[in-house]
Amino acid sequence: MIVAGEASGDLHGASLMKELSALDSSLEFFGIGGDKMIAAGMKAKYHIKQMAFLGFIEVLRHLPFINKVKRDLLQLAEDEKIETIVLIDYPGFNLNIAENFHSRGKKLIYFISPQVWAWGKGRVAKIKRLVKKMLVIFPFEEKLYIEAGVDAVYVGHPLVEHAEGYKFLSKEELFAKFDLDKQKEILLVLPGSRKQEIRKLFGESIEAATRLAQEFNLQVVVACAENINENIFKEVTSISGYRLVKGFTYDLLKHSKFGIIKSGTSTLEAGYFQLPFAVVYATNTLTYLIGRNLAKIKNIAMANIILGKTVVPELLQADANKEKIYLVCKEYLENKERLYQMKQALSEIKSKLGAGGASKRAAEIIYAALNEA
Repeated sequence: MIVAGEASGDLHGASLMKELSALDSSLEFFGIGGDKMIAAGMKAKYHIKQMAFLGFIEVLRHLPFINKVKRDLLQLAEDEKIETIVLIDYPGFNLNIAENFHSRGKKLIYFISPQVWAWGKGRVAKIKRLVKKMLVIFPFEEKLYIEAGVDAVYVGHPLVEHAEGYKFLSKEELFAKFDLDKQKEILLVLPGSRKQEIRKLFGESIEAATRLAQEFNLQVVVACAENINENIFKEVTSISGYRLVKGFTYDLLKHSKFGIIKSGTSTLEAGYFQLPFAVVYATNTLTYLIGRNLAKIKNIAMANIILGKTVVPELLQADANKEKIYLVCKEYLENKERLYQMKQALSEIKSKLGAGGASKRAAEIIYAALNEA
C-alpha cells in the first residue's frame, strides 16, 4: 500500500511505483494516489483530490470523512493481506494513520520525511516508535534522524530525476504551442494545487500580475495543476487577460522571466530552474497563528530553507495582497542587478539537491524490506 495526499506526492509515488515494478512486475499497488499513480497501476481507494485539506481548521471540518478514509484503508490492508505500507510526505494524515497501522503489526516505510526540522523534534520520537525506515531527500535530514536513533537513509531528491528526465519544449516550441506573444517575456503565476489555496490567493496574485505585465511589457501565464478544474479561476476573479496552461509547469519555470508562486514544492522547483520569484501564502488566521507558534524556522519557502537565508521575498497572510505583491515584484523587475543576484543565489539549490536516481534507490530499499522475513 502507498499513501500520498497531494500533487507532488502523486508524482513521486508514480516514479516509485515504476521502479518497484521494474524490480518485480508481479507487485500490486493499493492506497491513495492521483492520476499519475493510477496510470502507473495503482488500484486507488481514494484520489488525492479528495484529500486536499489545508490547515488545522480545515482538517477539523473534514474529520468525519478523514476517519472514514482511515477505516477504509485499514480494512483494505486486511482484505488484501498487505503487510508493508509506504507513506509519502503528507504528515498530518500519514503520521496519524501510522499509529493504526503500527498497532496492527504493519511494516511502515516513510518516503519524503515530514519537515521535523521546521516543526520541532516532537514528531521525531513518534517516527522512531512507528516507522521501520525513513527515506529522506535532504542530507541534513539523514543526520538528524540517525542522531535521534531512527533508521534513516538519504536517497536524493526526486525533483532532480524528474528534471533530468524531462523532455523540455524549447522556448520557441512553448510559445508556439500555447500561442504566446513572442515579443513578451512570461510573468508566471503558480497558484497551488488545492482549491482553497486558489480561492484565497489567486485573485490578489492575478491582479498584481496583470498590473506588472502592463508596466513591464510582460504576458501573464497561469500554470494550472493537473488535479484542478480550470473553471475555478473564473469563479475567483473576472480578470481574463492571462493564458492558462495545464501540464507544462517545468517548461514554464524554465522559460519565464519572473514568478509569483504559492508556498510549497513549487518554490523548490522554481529555485532549481533559477527562476526569480516572490512567494505568496495565506490561510485561515487561526491556522496560521498555530503554525507560526509551532514552527522553529523563520522562512516558509522551501527555496529559502534549503539555502539557509531569505533569497526570495515571502508575502504571507495580510501581506499577500495585490498592492504588496505588485510593489515587491516591481522592485526586482525594474532592477536588473537585483534580479541577477537572485538568480545567482538560486543556482546553489541544484548542487544542494545532489544527483538523480532517488526513486530507484528508494525502490530498492523498499523492495528489500518487502522481502524481509
